[in-house]
Amino acid sequence: MDAIRLCGGAALEGRIPIAGAKNACLTLMPATLLSEEPLTLTNAPRLADIRTMAELLESLGVEVSMLQDGRVLALSSLSLDSTRADYEIVRKMRASVLVLGPLLARAGHAEVSLPGGCAIGARPVDLHQMAMERLGAELELRDGYLHAKAPRGLRGAVIDFPMVSVGATENALMAATLARGTTVIRNAAREPEIADLARCLRRMGAQIEGEGSAEITIEGVDRLSGATHPVVADRIELGTYMLAPAIAGGEVECLGGRLDLIESFADKLMEAGVDVVQTQSGVKVSRRNGRVRAVDVLTAPYPGFPTDLQAQMMALMCTAEGVSVLEERIFENRFMHAPELMRMGARIEVHGGTATVTGVERLRGAPVMATDLRASVSLILAGLAAEGETMVNRVYHLDRGYESVEQKLRACGATIERVKSE
Repeated sequence: MDAIRLCGGAALEGRIPIAGAKNACLTLMPATLLSEEPLTLTNAPRLADIRTMAELLESLGVEVSMLQDGRVLALSSLSLDSTRADYEIVRKMRASVLVLGPLLARAGHAEVSLPGGCAIGARPVDLHQMAMERLGAELELRDGYLHAKAPRGLRGAVIDFPMVSVGATENALMAATLARGTTVIRNAAREPEIADLARCLRRMGAQIEGEGSAEITIEGVDRLSGATHPVVADRIELGTYMLAPAIAGGEVECLGGRLDLIESFADKLMEAGVDVVQTQSGVKVSRRNGRVRAVDVLTAPYPGFPTDLQAQMMALMCTAEGVSVLEERIFENRFMHAPELMRMGARIEVHGGTATVTGVERLRGAPVMATDLRASVSLILAGLAAEGETMVNRVYHLDRGYESVEQKLRACGATIERVKSE
């Protein structure tokens, strides 16, 4: 397996381009199933998860072309050969369950394997199932697959989620575009990726109001057309690279970044003493003098602090002045990076969903092991601030969510390289 080797201690200076959002693109790609006409996505990220979603769609009969070095995805669902999302593909990535709603809406039936993904705790599909049932589908869990059918088509309904779920909101939103009548999604997720999906569906002819709020209203239409849509900037990649100069020192401009996508995170960085400024080209982040201040973090659904930036923020707090408390409210098993950071000299105590971090002046390089996607990059960030060499092993997770990490950081002065497995 590949590893990332880096030597810390150098301040960063330069510019880092921010790719299109992985989580947005993975949601937009299944939207092609809703129409016989082509869907073209621009500003697509070049990631392993995108290739996995393309593989899944192709197994259903979708024609997928990756143009302009993978930055443009041309999708055509003129004919569907299958409505079965097979375990061998779905197990690689949780976002695969997002084909459920579009397949039900377009074909009236679907068989979708229970999904996989990072080992960061239980992420059940019961809310997806509830949403489809409210729209009139019949679902049965059998042999590890969700067997769903709506032989008379889907019909509009009120879907009142008992808790906020990004994936279930996305599945319900896509399915409702072709349902008969009006659908109201209450307690809907408010993430920018939801709003991006709604904009794309509206370009395809859907009638949607209220995205970005807790209540979304959809008037079903008979058919959707093709469209061309740019994928929104990746706010998690943006936040990750904003942390790089915060932890290593220096100044980095994240090209294409928008603070309105990540306000709660940016507020915490500024509270810690990091300078954050929106520019015409992106977001500029700098730390010139001294250690950052410890701040407390509570993860929450958008617009709260993103759970996908908790591990990276912990890396910063490991070198902060003072004691910080990080409380994880989204996933119950998302502190697996803490023992690896402790191998580098961090002082962390974990009790259930709370981690208490006492900052140290300097981390020490060490061999560490990545346990999931965000943990992978948190260890790389920690390595930027550590004395000596850090070797981050098992970085296959990293390629699911970040493209060209070593090139982007090396362009800003980091000593970092990928070590290929033999």
